[in-house]
Amino acid sequence: MQDFLKQWGEAAYTTAGFFWMALWAFVLGYIISSMIQVFVTEKRMQKTMGEKENKSVLLGTFFGFISSSCSFAALASAKSLFKKGASFVSSIAFLLASTNLVIELGIIISIFLGWQFVVGEYVGGIILILISWLLIRLINPKKLIENARKNLKENEGEDEKQSTDWKKKIASEKGWAKVAKQYKMEWAMVWKDVTVGFTIAGIVAVFVPDSFFQTLFINSGNGNTDFTFLEILEHVVVGPVAAFLTFIGSMGNIPLAALLFGKGVSFAGVMAFIFSDLVVFPILRINAKYYGWKMSLFILFLLFTSLIGASLALHYAFDIFGALPDPSQVKITDTEYFKFNYTFYLNLAFLIISAGLIYLGFFQKERC
Repeated sequence: MQDFLKQWGEAAYTTAGFFWMALWAFVLGYIISSMIQVFVTEKRMQKTMGEKENKSVLLGTFFGFISSSCSFAALASAKSLFKKGASFVSSIAFLLASTNLVIELGIIISIFLGWQFVVGEYVGGIILILISWLLIRLINPKKLIENARKNLKENEGEDEKQSTDWKKKIASEKGWAKVAKQYKMEWAMVWKDVTVGFTIAGIVAVFVPDSFFQTLFINSGNGNTDFTFLEILEHVVVGPVAAFLTFIGSMGNIPLAALLFGKGVSFAGVMAFIFSDLVVFPILRINAKYYGWKMSLFILFLLFTSLIGASLALHYAFDIFGALPDPSQVKITDTEYFKFNYTFYLNLAFLIISAGLIYLGFFQKERC
């Protein structure tokens, strides 16, 4: 019993340590995301994303990048754009860009996994969009798209009018109060995923033996980096299955991804796990509510196929250039988390900024 309680204590300490490592990055990322969502309006993107396909995909990718957010918020934004006339392919490009070409996600990945995974995340996000675009063109699901748009229009409501004068917004206290409120909303949307993700990572780090990962992911562990194509393919398929079963969002699954890589899972398998935030069951269910089950399952097929292709392409591209990361570089379970270093001072600074934003949000609400 004493050993069991000691292990739970270690798991709790590891979970808190993981979160402490990433805290400043979360705050910075969500401040940037909140500023973009308040000061950059959607009016122009709504007018332009339904035009020529090449241009609409490019615009969908760009607007997705500047609107980076959690998976659930990205679903709502992509649905809104599609309902307002954006093409299906540009909406998918927006969805993938806003969940993969994400500033805060890149910062978290750099902390836990290293530069190769940051490059993989951003380059892989572009590959995901290109593969999805190609599949949509090949399959051409016109009937599904028409039915999905009808389902959305049945529940269409009035759109909130947005001011397009960002200069006035950024110079006003009211504008920054909106940033503060958006910042609180960002945390409200992700805190459960983040809590669950970091908790699972802490428990897995302490309780789950390496032999489990070696069974789940073929030929993993023991510092092995020489995988056959079939072994890598198995890792790429199992990674999303693991994500599907854990239901962790994109921000919460990075510590667990680092653990998987540290346990010997291939680069492709870990990238597939990271890319899987849009193929988990809650996302499937929300898409079904928006578009109907047929379109939801088609989107699942589309994204699952795309992430397999993107993960394999990244793995072999990095291998060609001799840039595959070494699992030994990930030693998060050996870290002394709470000490006076740059992380401590960054966390302190961003907690003060965070407190100021939260205060501004409440203060402005009382005055309005």
